[in-house]
Amino acid sequence: MKMLGISLIALLAATPALAQDDDIVVTASGIEQPRDEVGQAVTVIDADTIRTRQAVDVVDLLATTPGVRFSRNGSTGGVTGVSLRGAETTQTLVLIDGVKVNDPSGIGDGYDFGHLLTGNIRRIEVLRGSNSIVYGSQAIGGVVNVMTGAPSEGFAVNASADYGYSDTLNAKADVSGTRGAVSGGVGVAYFNTDGISSVGRSFGGVEKDGYENIATNAKLKIAFSDTLSLDLRGYYIHADLDYDSFFGAPADSSDVSKLDQYVGYAGMNLALLDGKLTNRAAVTWLRNDRDYYFVRGTDPDYGYSGTNLRFEYEGVYAPVDQAKLIFGYEHERPDYDYFGFGDIASAKANIDSVYALAVVKPLTGLAVTGGLRHDDHSQFGGATTFGANANYTPNAGATNIRLSYGEGFKAPSLYQLYDTYSGNSALRPERSKSYDIGFDQSLDGDKAMLSLTAFQRDTRNQINYDYATYTYGNLDRTRARGVEATLTLKPVEALTVAASYSYVDARDRSGGATDGNRLPRRAANAVSLSADYLWSFGLSTGATLTMVGDSYDDTANTRQLDGYGLAGLRASFPVGEHLEVYGRIDNLFDADYATAYGYGTYGRSAYGGVRVRF
Repeated sequence: MKMLGISLIALLAATPALAQDDDIVVTASGIEQPRDEVGQAVTVIDADTIRTRQAVDVVDLLATTPGVRFSRNGSTGGVTGVSLRGAETTQTLVLIDGVKVNDPSGIGDGYDFGHLLTGNIRRIEVLRGSNSIVYGSQAIGGVVNVMTGAPSEGFAVNASADYGYSDTLNAKADVSGTRGAVSGGVGVAYFNTDGISSVGRSFGGVEKDGYENIATNAKLKIAFSDTLSLDLRGYYIHADLDYDSFFGAPADSSDVSKLDQYVGYAGMNLALLDGKLTNRAAVTWLRNDRDYYFVRGTDPDYGYSGTNLRFEYEGVYAPVDQAKLIFGYEHERPDYDYFGFGDIASAKANIDSVYALAVVKPLTGLAVTGGLRHDDHSQFGGATTFGANANYTPNAGATNIRLSYGEGFKAPSLYQLYDTYSGNSALRPERSKSYDIGFDQSLDGDKAMLSLTAFQRDTRNQINYDYATYTYGNLDRTRARGVEATLTLKPVEALTVAASYSYVDARDRSGGATDGNRLPRRAANAVSLSADYLWSFGLSTGATLTMVGDSYDDTANTRQLDGYGLAGLRASFPVGEHLEVYGRIDNLFDADYATAYGYGTYGRSAYGGVRVRF
């Protein structure tokens, strides 16, 4: 990895970067903002990138962005966690079409990315750094905001299907349109594979673990007038996974898990005072049902159900172009149920939150944002967080200098509070402070952009299992610091090159036997390089190279996960106006690697398919 660092320096020196096509982001403050108004680090993965890369898992796209580390337990569909800037995977807040989808029935309220496939997803925004002002609990590492496509003007149909390694079928379709005051769309995606053994090849895994995933999405918007509209959204995932649940030495097993995830949003939008005051009131709903079977075809042996019902009000008052005030109130009620092994358990909580955020532009080119939030939890009481950031551009966006300070908190999960055997009702929320400084530089008429960010985050009262008391406790303190760099280049219209690098030094600062150790499954170094070229006769070819450094699988830093490099190739070719054929090869050099000890990963695999658009 020393050589990787040297190579990165050479890459930074030799490769300029491409300006983002998307100049508007929504994740920083919860409303649409131009990039040069945002002082936080945000990466956008747009529809063109998702289509061009041909990735199936959302996490494979996230892995090419700076500051992201992930671990997957075996094949597609296996439990997958995403860490932002070295934070715990349970400290990543996830939104799907504006709905918070972190699982209230999980041990730490984390989100399992294993079942989130690209399907009909059209945009992903990744905000790095603590940001509880807008999002409340869990936004300690940052926020991953996943969005399906907006309804098209007129009428549009998109469909694709591909087939490949391990009898894998991946198909999806969506229909959308607008007529008068009504716009909407529906989509469905289907994925089925024989998979690979969840137990790694080097551990003797031979039995393939199959996986099926069905995802549907829908949107409907009705504009009753220029100032009043109704917004409805829905997302559903059904997943069926064979997996290997092993204790001690890894070994094949017959375990099965099934998931049903329901996501719903119903909101009203009202503009007042000639549009200077906009109001949004919404009800959102999440339900996660997870059942586990030791043997397929039997009744479930144990299972979890988590729901979260939320009410949200958000107002935006912009009396002048140079100032706006964002304020809101939220009420949520997380609820979880458990059954299994002759036991049942249930718990719920109520959280009420108020927040206010001001965005002002006192000088030309300078945008300053600051805000405050208070959350009142029915179990542990209140938590107040503060955040502020600034963006200064002296040349109308060609250069952006960014500063950011954010506080985060994470409420103890219902499992950690109320589990019969290990719960601790005296737990306090996890707290964090995050600092950023960075700049973005556009070069040569937006043909190139360089972005650099340095960060540090300190977390205290982090919850972990206490083996002395056999309960959860506020045991840990951690620190993460590092550097992120992104570069993209478009020297000619036909060629796009994108690169990212991040150094993340995430360590235990709890003062015990593991003080100073690296946090598990968080490699210090990671670099990604992608290039795509559109030939004059219509053929598009591309490649992605990802390199990840060594890490450890345990807190004692005694079990090492070796670093690895992955290469992939892709191509697509239009056949007429509406048809396109495409294909890809993943893990071109058949690297044997692991992101979690004992679990398998895909070797070299190839896929091909067709797309149609009308």
